[in-house]
Amino acid sequence: MSDFGVPAAFAVLIWWFTTGIILFLDGLPPRTFRWSMLGATLALVAAAAMLRTSAADVSAHGAYTAFTCAILVWGWLEMSFLMGFITGPRKHACRDRCGGSAHFIHATQAIIYNELATLTGAVAVAAATWKAPNRVALWTFLNLWAMRLSAKLNLFLGVPNLGEKFLPAHLQYLKSFFRKRPMNFLFPISVSASTLVTGWLVQRYMGAQTPFAIVSYALSISLLGLAVIEHWFMVLPLPSERLWSWAFRGDAAGTNGALKQRIAEAP
Repeated sequence: MSDFGVPAAFAVLIWWFTTGIILFLDGLPPRTFRWSMLGATLALVAAAAMLRTSAADVSAHGAYTAFTCAILVWGWLEMSFLMGFITGPRKHACRDRCGGSAHFIHATQAIIYNELATLTGAVAVAAATWKAPNRVALWTFLNLWAMRLSAKLNLFLGVPNLGEKFLPAHLQYLKSFFRKRPMNFLFPISVSASTLVTGWLVQRYMGAQTPFAIVSYALSISLLGLAVIEHWFMVLPLPSERLWSWAFRGDAAGTNGALKQRIAEAP
């Protein structure tokens, strides 16, 4: 396990830093969102170009590059959602008594465009790495998508910690699709399944022989492990937002507070 530290630290750092940057930019005034998305789009174009090159590179450097490209593609999708550019046709909250299949349909309508964009991203990453020896980018992207979908379903079904702090003012209506409850049937399944997959990846890592395989498995283990920890944040009394305290701007309370009031007063 002596070669695990560097790729694990890299995965943790890029996860923490990119999440913080997105939260920071999302806390700026809405007039800046177009410029933020422009910068993210330039990064997306660069990532797409590097994906084609890294797909044929089976060195440790190739694994790091592919992993970073997948994170950049995912970051663009996250920013497009959090800044309100790609969400869904429903942009208002559900009524208090809304429930059952209708409530699930309404929740789906609120995010469906972003899910379709994510599907498009997955197809694009798969195409860029098709029949290539380095598919780290694809597995990284699918890992992120599966665990994010799991998190969304758990929030919908109900968990103690809803993470409202991470929702910008213009997406406050999404809270009507969250449910606060001690536990739901999906949570133990999500955590158990992802933990088992992490254990399987550890076994594969232990048998890895090449630098590429060692780094690839270490990055995947670290990212999936972080996703499992994020799931536990939903049920444990831990202030996860403190991990990105630097990203939450002091003036966000004023800017977002005003927007929240407008949303609350809207018919």
